[in-house]
Amino acid sequence: MSSFGLVSTQTQHFLASMLLDDAFTTTFLEESAMRLAERHKVFTEGLIEVGIHCLESNAGLFCWMDLRSMLKAATSDAEIELWRMIIDKVKLNVSPGTSFHCSEPGWFRVCFANIDEETMEIALGRIRSFVDEANRIKAQAKKKKSWHVASLRLSLSRRIEDVSIMSPHLCMSPCSPLIQAAT
Repeated sequence: MSSFGLVSTQTQHFLASMLLDDAFTTTFLEESAMRLAERHKVFTEGLIEVGIHCLESNAGLFCWMDLRSMLKAATSDAEIELWRMIIDKVKLNVSPGTSFHCSEPGWFRVCFANIDEETMEIALGRIRSFVDEANRIKAQAKKKKSWHVASLRLSLSRRIEDVSIMSPHLCMSPCSPLIQAAT
């Protein structure tokens, strides 16, 4: 229809005739419900494959994606930052939960009803690439952090040998840290 103008009389008559046809309306509603259920299934299963879970639903035109694990912090600002990244880099139109007064940051509303199958596959591919890249960056950061921790070792026995080799009288000196620690 039109958001900016009146609907013509002919269009109103045509729609009224369609909606008065019980057989058509029944078939139309059954077919629409079947198509929506199939799109919901394909979309949510595609998200689950990449580790994104959705709130369970029994009907509707959209679903709620749980992207809390991708937030830098559990704040509305972090959610908006992630939303902008999804809009700018992934090129997907999702709605942040803060727009709907969600009580917890990290939930995003995605409408799957108004896209065809090809567009849905493209969207799922973009989400998959985005999640894979985020996981790769997290793994690198974790590996780098664990490497630094693993590389730090303190060997007291060798350190004492090194000190005594450098100066045999150093350990006996009253200024020696070894003597001070013992007294």
